[in-house]
Amino acid sequence: MVQSQVSALVVGADRLGNIPDLLRDHNIAIRHHISGRDPSHQKKAPTLPSGTDLVILLTDFLGHNVMKTFRAAAQRAGVRVMTCRRSVCSMQQALDQCGYCKACPLRANPEAVSAARMRLN
Repeated sequence: MVQSQVSALVVGADRLGNIPDLLRDHNIAIRHHISGRDPSHQKKAPTLPSGTDLVILLTDFLGHNVMKTFRAAAQRAGVRVMTCRRSVCSMQQALDQCGYCKACPLRANPEAVSAARMRLN
């Protein structure tokens, strides 16, 4: 059974480091990345890019107003929101807790999970 890939919008941070690799291992593709620095992200209610299935907010690089506007946009669009800090460990914990990845192919294969974690370290 082939799962369709989850399309994500990541908001926060200038660089993502190893996070795209971790998300790819969980069948999540980053379709858009917004740093959140632009003042217009604080003032207007953004619309999410079409096809967005998940919004990931990197909380240690975002102001409260930016988080609030993107949460509201996700709620209007009926899209799930996941929050974490910009670190692979924090992202892994959020993915484990989110419930979104219950059907993740890595969950069925514990060896693949440990191999993926070793690649990130």
